[in-house]
Amino acid sequence: MATGQLFSRTTQALFYNYKQLPIQRMLDFDFLCGRETPSVAGIINPGSEGFQKLFFGQEEIAIPVHSTIEAACAAHPTADVFINFASFRSAAASSMAALKQPTIRVVAIIAEGVPESDTKQLIAYARSNNKVVIGPATVGGIQAGAFKIGDTAGTIDNIIQCKLYRPGSVGFVSKSGGMSNEMYNTIARVTDGIYEGIAIGGDVFPGSTLSDHILRFNNIPQVKMMVVLGELGGRDEYSLVEALKQGKVNKPVVAWVSGTCARLFKSEVQFGHAGAKSGGEMESAQAKNQALREAGAVVPTSYEAFEDAIKETFEKLVEEGKITPVKEVKPPQIPEDLNSAIKSGKVRAPTHIISTISDDRGEEPCYAGVPMSSIVEQGYGVGDVISLLWFKRSLPRYCTHFIEICIMLCADHGPCVSGAHNTIVTARAGKDLVSSLVSGLLTIGPRFGGAIDDAARYFKDAYDRGLTPYEFVESMKKKGIRVPGIGHRIKRGDNRDKRVELLQRFARTHFPSVKYMEYAVQVETYTLSKANNLVLNVDGAIGSLFLDLLAGSGMFTKPEIDEIVEIGYLNGLFVLARSIGLIGHTFDQKRLKQPLYRHPWEDVLYTK
Repeated sequence: MATGQLFSRTTQALFYNYKQLPIQRMLDFDFLCGRETPSVAGIINPGSEGFQKLFFGQEEIAIPVHSTIEAACAAHPTADVFINFASFRSAAASSMAALKQPTIRVVAIIAEGVPESDTKQLIAYARSNNKVVIGPATVGGIQAGAFKIGDTAGTIDNIIQCKLYRPGSVGFVSKSGGMSNEMYNTIARVTDGIYEGIAIGGDVFPGSTLSDHILRFNNIPQVKMMVVLGELGGRDEYSLVEALKQGKVNKPVVAWVSGTCARLFKSEVQFGHAGAKSGGEMESAQAKNQALREAGAVVPTSYEAFEDAIKETFEKLVEEGKITPVKEVKPPQIPEDLNSAIKSGKVRAPTHIISTISDDRGEEPCYAGVPMSSIVEQGYGVGDVISLLWFKRSLPRYCTHFIEICIMLCADHGPCVSGAHNTIVTARAGKDLVSSLVSGLLTIGPRFGGAIDDAARYFKDAYDRGLTPYEFVESMKKKGIRVPGIGHRIKRGDNRDKRVELLQRFARTHFPSVKYMEYAVQVETYTLSKANNLVLNVDGAIGSLFLDLLAGSGMFTKPEIDEIVEIGYLNGLFVLARSIGLIGHTFDQKRLKQPLYRHPWEDVLYTK
């Protein structure tokens, strides 16, 4: 492996299996280091394509998302690092696919628990093709001031404290990702900081070894000394011992192997990593520390003395003139995310939507303050739910029952009315449910089903002003306006609409007052004297009776009633009700497998 530096300030990576936080941390590190381009060139999410929005400093950027590794490599040929956040089940296959891409040079495998047989295949392929594998079970690596993998070094605050925003003089390698963060801090306290740090991972068979990276560091001129943190278990450290003995390393190495406490236990102990398990005396921390010491590494007597050993080695190199300590620079301020700033009380931001009818933030949704469990347990019906969501209060049972009757009576009026016809034609064209439903709903207006609000508006205005039916109808005639709620294509004075009769009967039985309805009936009496089809239709019946419901229930003020009529609440009843029928017509046509509708020629008047 050997060679030299893995990363630079222009290194770009492909990120496999989208994770927002580690990618954003990489981009924040880029900004902190003063990089001109983001280190994440593209994201690979199997089966997905498009873009993901993230921040590069204060600028919001769109990072391309690709569905395959091959597509991503083709789109970003300069991205030579593959960061694999796949689970242990798929990490090996995706890593091998990446290694086989000619543009990929380094693969970092974050998952732990990758089958050892799969890892061995990855290692063999990487070594035979001069590629580098970091991991499995790694947090990744970092080149200070240039590039970092995923969550390496943790938060921005930790990165700043560890001076990782600019390069130092120390090369560091460890098995443990968690201890790497600790050591970055330790090294920053007693030296000029890290130049490059790698966590090889804690599995039994790491893709690259401690000695691989130490030999690499030895070839990097900017690295003046190396720090190694090993652990009991395995024999990886002995390859470093051999390299030291053979004189392959000519820079100071300060090393410590953790796990010396294992001898205090009577039985064999498995520490955190899969590889942290002593399989004999040679794999003990004591034996490894002794071997490293004898090979020429600086090895302290305990972990507590590790920091002092690093400090003494660094200061000696400074005295010898081999290290000129890096001058400190002030890193730029990373813009804080709005959510975290709001949470910490640093800023306040206006909301973009106001909602007063429902709340889904608690353990269960609430409609106008009434929990969903109460709605179910107390036997609320559809009318009760409408009263909560539309009127923001629980109306008396006769009111909600009236709402339910209106919905039932207006659910459908056969296949020949314009709304149902549109829906049927659309369904037969092979369109989906929503398209077919919307096609029918779009016909609702002043001429079809949309006259309830206007009927309520005009009846209310005439009644409240004390106009007689004659004055009301004749004034509308002078304005050239048909009286909304009056007139029917089929029904006559001697063949009334059964729906209107049912609504009137219910209201006279249950409503405290039906003054608006009675006024509408008086208007009907006058209009019938003009033409036999000018009967009170269902729009007029619902409009006038809803006025009686609002006024008679005692639960609405006059301004509230005016607002309800003005906004269009009453047409909402027809829209809601007729949606049931339109959905039914859609299903009916699809169930019957009806072909595309074409209007017959003989039903069209062709003229010039």
